[in-house]
Amino acid sequence: MAKITASVFTSHVPAIGAALDLGKTQEDYWKPLFAGYDFSKQWMKDNKPDVIFLVYNDHATAFSLEMIPTFAIGTAAQFQPADEGWGPRPVPVVQGHPDLAAHIAQSVIQQDFDLTIVNKMDVDHGLTVPLSLMCGQQDPKTGAWPCPVIPFAVNVVQYPVPSGRRCYNLGQAIRKAVESYDEDLNVHIWGTGGMSHQLQGPRAGLINKEFDNAFLDKLINDPEAAASIPHIDYVREAGSEGIELVMWLIARGAMADVAGGKPPRVAHRFYHVPASNTAVGHLILENT
Repeated sequence: MAKITASVFTSHVPAIGAALDLGKTQEDYWKPLFAGYDFSKQWMKDNKPDVIFLVYNDHATAFSLEMIPTFAIGTAAQFQPADEGWGPRPVPVVQGHPDLAAHIAQSVIQQDFDLTIVNKMDVDHGLTVPLSLMCGQQDPKTGAWPCPVIPFAVNVVQYPVPSGRRCYNLGQAIRKAVESYDEDLNVHIWGTGGMSHQLQGPRAGLINKEFDNAFLDKLINDPEAAASIPHIDYVREAGSEGIELVMWLIARGAMADVAGGKPPRVAHRFYHVPASNTAVGHLILENT
């Protein structure tokens, strides 16, 4: 059967993609941030998955304000990098895994979670920046990402947004779905977005290091407590865009210990301020 062996958590700041694409990674401002992913790139090579289930949020690219699914799973064979207003990122096309994606959709919907099935969509920086951070820059013409990716988009842009508890429970349903797939696949599940940041209003530029690191602590040692954080606390403590952290709870809910297994091993933890006007958090957990 297929099995989730690890979860990866990382911010997906658009300016990180620009720094990568413009060759600025060794500049004084950016160098400390990218150094935090040196371990991760080697870890990906040493622990190459067969499929990545990547939880992210669309930034009004594939979905406009005319249609906003709460949870959307990409079931296509491939996904083009999106043009977010300045041209698509120079990265390879994302190859999907239609069979596993369709199976997960079937299983999760039968577990009473409503998913929107998307057979065609472009993927923006929310998905491609984490891939670049973890896998390194790939030539868009001759290169490729190391494995197929199943995009899973969560609405954290337009209210109402799902609760942390709902996302955590959804992660458990996704784990069950993966484990019921009749093929021996090594699956990673990634939760992206966050950490604390606000892009508008009088609190624009807000960064809350204490909240961010406490969230990382809870995510590792007490995911039930992390899942219980009320929506208003994300907004109050982590800024209006800090709500993106609920997507990390989908990945955390899919780990083995939540279903009675052993606690995960922390392979890597990293936190850096600032990256553009946000805080960057990163964590790799391995099932044991």
